[in-house]
Amino acid sequence: MNGLGFGSRYGLPFVSPNNILVTTINGTGSVIEAIYVVIFLIFAERKTRVKMMGLLGLVTSIFTMVVLVSLLALHGQGRKLFCGLAATIFSICMYASPLSIMRLVIKTKSVEFMPFLLSLSVFLCGTSWFIYGLLGRDPFIAIPNGCGSFLGLMQLILYAIYRNHKGATPAAAGKGAADDEVEDAKKAAAALEMADAKTNKVADTVADDGNKPADDKVASQV
Repeated sequence: MNGLGFGSRYGLPFVSPNNILVTTINGTGSVIEAIYVVIFLIFAERKTRVKMMGLLGLVTSIFTMVVLVSLLALHGQGRKLFCGLAATIFSICMYASPLSIMRLVIKTKSVEFMPFLLSLSVFLCGTSWFIYGLLGRDPFIAIPNGCGSFLGLMQLILYAIYRNHKGATPAAAGKGAADDEVEDAKKAAAALEMADAKTNKVADTVADDGNKPADDKVASQV
């Protein structure tokens, strides 16, 4: 959401002239993302809600700080450069957020958690804005959206590779890991029992050897 917010600010006329389309699109996206966040906070568990509220406060603080600095301390080209850098950094972070899902796809060999339409939308959106940035010779638009286009393409490639693989779900993977832990625990317990048995056997042998001289002495007296 921060990436869209910084993008919408970067497109404002007093920051970057002739980029009102950037503000319109990113502003609309920010409103939609805000609705998603509110819905998530309403239905999330209390622990998760508290954690997300803290993260939301941090994000809002960063956005507010950037806005105040750009308004009060910077003007002209310096303001455009500062807001453009902020928009670029957070837009790249936004596009990079599905990396954890891509890792899950590779690990489970399943695209169950990476919808095709979402991956296609990321690719098309990133590519469109990348071309727009190139045509307008605006690196603050071209660079982050070029990264988004590349990451969207990687998602589509992964989808093409694993689309017919059922793979192992995270629950199954967790169950397998739990079974391995149980098996290791059984092996450890068996090894401990064998060690105890050997120790007891050695102790019995030593006790028998210690009793033999006394038995021989009694026999000779008789």
